[in-house]
Amino acid sequence: MVEGRIEKYYKEVCLLEQPFIKDSDKTVQQVINEVIAKIGEKIDVRRFTRYEMGEGLQKRSDDFAAEVAAQIKC
Repeated sequence: MVEGRIEKYYKEVCLLEQPFIKDSDKTVQQVINEVIAKIGEKIDVRRFTRYEMGEGLQKRSDDFAAEVAAQIKC
């Protein structure tokens, strides 16, 4: 039971254990290993950027009454 939770945690948090975005049947590590085998060079992930859906989007809070009043005054 504990092992299952730990594996689930690693699949959600660790980049190399996460599913590859273009092919969810493979992990990021498996895709890297395939590229290493194909080109014969060592590949290391040195940095990456994490994006989260909806990140950076703030909900607009406009005052509709003030906007209408501003347009009427023009």
